[in-house]
Amino acid sequence: MYVCSCFGVTEQQVRAHAATGACTPRQIASACKAGTDCGNCVRRIQALLGRGACPRRELIENGADPLASERKASGLSPVDGLSPADAEEDAAGPAALPEAA
Repeated sequence: MYVCSCFGVTEQQVRAHAATGACTPRQIASACKAGTDCGNCVRRIQALLGRGACPRRELIENGADPLASERKASGLSPVDGLSPADAEEDAAGPAALPEAA
């Protein structure tokens, strides 16, 4: 059944994108444009995504790099695509937040 008639996106396609890590309507839109024209399908996409079943979110909560397998498959290093400051922070851990005065 079609979810997005503007771009001809089916429930099966939305579920396939969700299975590969798209956890939000915005990520689905980035993958297949569904929800980016008239917007009538956004609630249906939200319903299909449900709550909680997000492989990347689970990896993040467990402290793992959610994109590690994608970087490895594409031949990128763990810091490719990051700015030098982000790569440095990634290597050193999160920076301490300044205390409020």
